[in-house]
Amino acid sequence: MEILVYKTNIHRTHDVEKVKPLFNKQSDILKWHVDIEDKDRVLRVEARADISEKIVKLVSEAGYWCGELE
Repeated sequence: MEILVYKTNIHRTHDVEKVKPLFNKQSDILKWHVDIEDKDRVLRVEARADISEKIVKLVSEAGYWCGELE
């Protein structure tokens, strides 16, 4: 299992709802959460494998930006 953490520009609950269907249909993603209260709007993903590129692509498809945090 991989834990992937990203800084995003997902600001509101409405924004989270836009990415929700994209993440929920991915069988590789076990859990995910966006902390819209954090200054970095942290997206945390638990996945079966390292799917970093896929996460960035999904967020981009929804019209948002994300970058991996160390």
